[in-house]
Amino acid sequence: MMTITLKDREAVLTKVSRLVEEKHFNPGLNGANWPELVESRKARILEAESIERLENEIQGLLSELKTSHTGIFHKSLRKIPARFAINATFERCSVNGSTRWMFQDIHEGGAAHAAGVQPGDILVELDGKEILPPDQPVFKLGQSAPITVERLTGERVSLRLEVARPKSKTRPINLPCPITCAQLPDDIGLLKVTMFPGVVGIDIARDIDHAVADLRTSNRLIVDLRGNTGGGIGGLRLMSYLTPDNRPVGYSLTKKRAAQGYRREELAQFRRIPSRKIALLGLLLRYALIDKSIVVVTEGLGPQPFHGRVVLLVNQHSASAAEMIAAFARENHLATIVGTKTPGRLLSGSMFKVGYGFVLGLPVAAYLTWEGTLLEGKGIEPDHVVELSYEALREGRDTQMEKAIEVARQL
Repeated sequence: MMTITLKDREAVLTKVSRLVEEKHFNPGLNGANWPELVESRKARILEAESIERLENEIQGLLSELKTSHTGIFHKSLRKIPARFAINATFERCSVNGSTRWMFQDIHEGGAAHAAGVQPGDILVELDGKEILPPDQPVFKLGQSAPITVERLTGERVSLRLEVARPKSKTRPINLPCPITCAQLPDDIGLLKVTMFPGVVGIDIARDIDHAVADLRTSNRLIVDLRGNTGGGIGGLRLMSYLTPDNRPVGYSLTKKRAAQGYRREELAQFRRIPSRKIALLGLLLRYALIDKSIVVVTEGLGPQPFHGRVVLLVNQHSASAAEMIAAFARENHLATIVGTKTPGRLLSGSMFKVGYGFVLGLPVAAYLTWEGTLLEGKGIEPDHVVELSYEALREGRDTQMEKAIEVARQL
């Protein structure tokens, strides 16, 4: 177990504290008093002699801020949540009188999908250890993680999750498929989007174009955003397909601009995802030297046969850019929303090195809808609340998709 000296622990805590005060967007957002929080946990943090314990103690401090994109990790540990590591989400589930973790969203092509994990599988063991709520299943990049799951039939199966490091040449990289589409009966198109990779999203925008073209005969559309981890601005292309015209979606707001005061109409605007990567240089030159408070406006892609007959499927794991889409659809009455309430994780984050191998993640800008709603910590409540239960999965039923199809047929 790696250790760290008291002097170095003090240096890490000092830098973390200063960065939160300087960079964190509104540390009092949830009524938190940062100096008091630091003082209340300082003794425990400085007593943490190991790298892992120090990470855990500082993470506990940061969790008191109750904001997304907030955390610390040591490069040697590199533990990350399942939704990023294995492209799957978990939900608490009662099985035979005990609370367990149930696999919920399994994204095609990801590590969990490649290993044969199925929605409704119950996690029994991870790396030989029982993992029960509230302890979260976490994974290390580059790790081959053995798991035991209990199928819906009651059978227990041993599987192995291969979690690659980014750009690894020694391990297979299980990359989830961000876009899939299918034609359902009654002229209903199904578009599933698991993430919006890329800062600008040129590739994902092109994939969305191709999917919409494949569904061109559909006069109703279900957009499945369940388990969507968010990402970059590529979600703008999907929002642009929900309305024919140019409409303001919302805007990012930095700490500096919020303090100075602003008029949303005077902020810089992002109005189109470029079609070629060579255009990225122009975007860099345009936005590099300005404040990152920016209005997002739909691209004006013209009418679509499914306009006015769109259903959005969301759940408690549909975060970030997925919530932007749901909020835009809600404010502009462009879709009916089905599923469960989204998590309310919608701040813009940045990473900061704080020394001794530690990296700090902090939200540096907020996102507000065009009507001025701050979604962080609030989320989007669906028009039709439908849970995805373990019992229904055992019957082979996706109750949320069933409701989405029912609603689409009525539009």
